[in-house]
This record gives sequence, C-alpha cells and structure tokens, in this order.
Amino acid sequence: MGRSPAEHAGQAGDRVEVRSRFDGHWARGFEIVSGDAEGYRIRRLSDGSELPVVFTVDEVRPERRREGMWWY
Repeated sequence: MGRSPAEHAGQAGDRVEVRSRFDGHWARGFEIVSGDAEGYRIRRLSDGSELPVVFTVDEVRPERRREGMWWY
C-alpha cells in the first residue's frame, strides 16, 4: 500500500516530479501546493497553474537533479 503525505514529508513549495497518468513516465517542473490524507495538490511551474486533480503519494517524488549534465 502507498505512503501517506505525512510519510512522504513533502512540503508546500517543494519542487517535485509527477508520474504521468498517460504513459507512466516521470515529468519535471512541478511544485507542491498542499498535501493532506487524500494526496497532493500540484502546481505547474511553467505557468503557475494548479492542476485540477489530486496526486497520490506514489505519483509524486522529489525532483532529481540530472547528474553529469553541464546545464544542471
């Protein structure tokens, strides 16, 4: 079973990646707006829009830096 938002320890403003419900890949460029027992509210950084769905803890992970890339 999945973790609760409290166990994930993500806080409002944390940059995260979210799992796409379309193809299952991780997408970058998001931040946590809030979290509760249902999951996380997420904002897209590119335009500041809050996404209209709640993401479960298993669909959100801390943003990972890409190692070895000169632009990161």
